[in-house]
Amino acid sequence: MDVSEFFELSAGKWFSQRTVHNLKSGELQAGKSDLKIEILTASDAAVVKICEQHSINPTSTGLKGVRISWEGTADRTAAKQIGSTILAIVPNTENPSEGQVLQAKGNTRYVMGGDDVLTLITESDTVYAEERLWYLIPNLRLRTSVVKQANGTEQASFCSEIRMGAAPKS
Repeated sequence: MDVSEFFELSAGKWFSQRTVHNLKSGELQAGKSDLKIEILTASDAAVVKICEQHSINPTSTGLKGVRISWEGTADRTAAKQIGSTILAIVPNTENPSEGQVLQAKGNTRYVMGGDDVLTLITESDTVYAEERLWYLIPNLRLRTSVVKQANGTEQASFCSEIRMGAAPKS
């Protein structure tokens, strides 16, 4: 599976359950959310805008756009968390199993493994995050992450996501 196929398989509505573990304090936090993932064309205005912000040609070979919307809660607060983001997936033309995931605020590197596991790596002066995503079956996706902040905080998380409805047709 390549990165385009991975994101195309992600299209749809998902129910997500997450557990986050603070590795220093031992504190656990659980949450749940509904996700909506839509595939966008490279010519979509929002994708073009992200590409322009990062000086990337939106007609780059293999470029895909993704809109992710969420609505959820964490067990410590009753407040709903609602948001959305646009991603531009830009494969490396020399090695398409690697590339960038561009966002309005920063970008992330990706590596699509031969085992069909997508690894996302975000690095800055203040944070290092590594997230791994994979499918057990087309309607069940798992994610794990480790986040290390410059202030010494370290968190690990596990998330299971169940598609609400049928998987998209290939």
